[in-house]
Amino acid sequence: VQLQASGGGLVQPGGSLRLSCVASGHTSDYDVIAWFRQAPGKEREGVSCILHSNGVAYYKDSVKGRFIMSRDTKNTVYLQMNSLEPGDTAVYYCAAGQYVNFDPSYYDVWGQGTLVTVSS
Repeated sequence: VQLQASGGGLVQPGGSLRLSCVASGHTSDYDVIAWFRQAPGKEREGVSCILHSNGVAYYKDSVKGRFIMSRDTKNTVYLQMNSLEPGDTAVYYCAAGQYVNFDPSYYDVWGQGTLVTVSS
């Protein structure tokens, strides 16, 4: 499986962005796609993940009510980010795994990352 993330950019506080992650290759090997983020000087943290089989998404408390993860039928997942805050500034990565969790070590395949900067 290969993952390609896109959609990052500069946005003002309170604004919105939508990230995309396109999966190609043997996508049936993995049922979970997750979004992680890593801010400068901080550890990589899970943000949300989705079961591709049924579309159920899970969120970290820090983004609940602001971020929405979804998937289409063509191996693309999205992360709609609303009410963005400066603390959301980070490089965002999508990753593929087999179990619903937010531990990066459980994810085998990673996309290249896309930078999200929230600043006025």
